[in-house]
Amino acid sequence: MNTVLSRANSLFAFSLSVMAALTFGCFITTAFKERSVPVSIAVSRVTLITFSLMCIHLQSIFDWNVKQLFLYLSAEYSTKNNALNQVVLWDKIILRGDNPRLFLKDMKSKYFFFDDGNGLKGNRNVTLTLSWNVVPNAGLLPLVTGSGHMSVPFPDTYETTKSY
Repeated sequence: MNTVLSRANSLFAFSLSVMAALTFGCFITTAFKERSVPVSIAVSRVTLITFSLMCIHLQSIFDWNVKQLFLYLSAEYSTKNNALNQVVLWDKIILRGDNPRLFLKDMKSKYFFFDDGNGLKGNRNVTLTLSWNVVPNAGLLPLVTGSGHMSVPFPDTYETTKSY
């Protein structure tokens, strides 16, 4: 005869197997979904990185397996020392149930744009890209890049701030 602990162990193991199968089913139903949407980026002032973002169709990314989106705007450029430099300028978390419409006008960069080694001064190809991580209930964390970017040239001289 089986003891109570043996039966409880069997019941727990069976329940865990069923939960693992359901979690895998949750993952596989949304694993191959296309999550890219069109993005429009505009830059009004390069010296202080003032930008505007228009991305209206974020609702199509949300489905029953998405908890939140982590959006971030990054600047990519190359220098003599490094083939690829990436700097995050702005980020935002959109939870399920929040307003999925993204329309930002004349936003300033949230983080400092530090020029390590003077690679930005006079750089003619700094590309701004909006990307996001989809945080699911179950499954992988896909990194998605929006289907729009903007390249801006940086000035040859830096602006100095006035001290009063």
